[in-house]
Amino acid sequence: METSVFWSRALTELTLSFHIIFATLGVGVPLLILIAQYVGYRKNDSHYTLLARRWARGFTITVAVGVVTGTIIGLQLSLLWPQFMELAGQVIALPLFMETFAFFFEAIFLGIYLYTWDRFKNPKHHMLLLIPVMIGASASALFITIVNSFMNSPQGFNMENGELIDIHPIIAIFTPAMPTKVTHVLATSYMTVAFIFAAIAAYKLLRGENHVYHKKALYLTMKVGLIFSISSAVLGDFSAKYLAEYQPEKLAAAEWHFETEEGAELILLGILDGEEEVKYAIRIPKMLSYLAYGDFNAEVTGLNEFPEDERPSLINHYYFNIMVFIGVLLIFVSLVYVFGKWRKWRWVESKPFRWLIILGGPLAVIAIEAGWWLAEQGRQPWILYRIMRTEEGATTATGLEYLFIIFAVVYLILGVGCAVVLHRMFKNNPVEKELSSRHGGGGTWH
Repeated sequence: METSVFWSRALTELTLSFHIIFATLGVGVPLLILIAQYVGYRKNDSHYTLLARRWARGFTITVAVGVVTGTIIGLQLSLLWPQFMELAGQVIALPLFMETFAFFFEAIFLGIYLYTWDRFKNPKHHMLLLIPVMIGASASALFITIVNSFMNSPQGFNMENGELIDIHPIIAIFTPAMPTKVTHVLATSYMTVAFIFAAIAAYKLLRGENHVYHKKALYLTMKVGLIFSISSAVLGDFSAKYLAEYQPEKLAAAEWHFETEEGAELILLGILDGEEEVKYAIRIPKMLSYLAYGDFNAEVTGLNEFPEDERPSLINHYYFNIMVFIGVLLIFVSLVYVFGKWRKWRWVESKPFRWLIILGGPLAVIAIEAGWWLAEQGRQPWILYRIMRTEEGATTATGLEYLFIIFAVVYLILGVGCAVVLHRMFKNNPVEKELSSRHGGGGTWH
């Protein structure tokens, strides 16, 4: 049984860790395409319009991979977690269905958008097709995050003798976890895609492709990245306050806060020496109390208040630190760049600073991964918080380790294949070639 639970968790984590990259792209890219095309339309600038067109072309590849991994997740939920799905499926099936509908809504308008370039007399009408694409993509994330929120704060039903009664699907949707989780997922998705695109533009400039197209792409994406990195930090603060009230053991594990006390200090970095001795850490007095309750002297519940078999893993502390430090770095880099461009600081165009921007792309993806690992491992040992333990929801099937190896190989092939296709797609159609075929730098294509 323990082996089945371990491999069920490992396989689910592998799939979700791979899928979250493409899910993030699926949510964030439509917004960036819409912004670029809108700027191109308003400024009558073909560089921004080409930006939208090239991003949309690459988006179709990532959507295809996201569909594959998303389908695998749906199958794995039923195969690896049958008891959980039997219970939760009766309560939270509505947003699962709506997520599928949102994806179809997005796919229909994405197809229309892609196949109608240059076919509208007024380019504004073509641009408007992106709005339902963006709505569908964000709604898809909304509905699937609602399911995850339900797992963290289940409601909308009662249990009597192990049977579900008084099921209210709408109440199950609007859980206490829903507002902070949904908004944080959306903001971090937009932020991550902005920094990925900024990293690509900075890399092109660093390689000597000093085209104004890449400079405009970099400036646009860094401005979007700044907005959503600050938004993500603010929403992350709301998430901490939610945890303090509804999942205090998760907060305590993430912060290595063992004893209940007033004016609790915030611990960053450090290592554990023994069970509770923290060494080499950065300690900020009373800051944890403020983050948790908005009061420097508030009492914060310690991890020792909870039974040992209900305490999340202390490794969550490192996930939290990774997420926070990367988030702060991204805010700093984007703020300096945007402000530096405004003040005409030439050093923000220097090679060292561009390398810092390039680093921001993969770091943003790592922060997304760390955030989801914190969210999922921080809920342990519960698959349905305070209702069903993880081992109770898992399959008892054997041989899952072989499935793990098979899917690891599949994801490796998908990941490498996606990267190769995208690389060749843009290498064979450089910016200069596309601009020259569209009559150069000024005006629109329509």
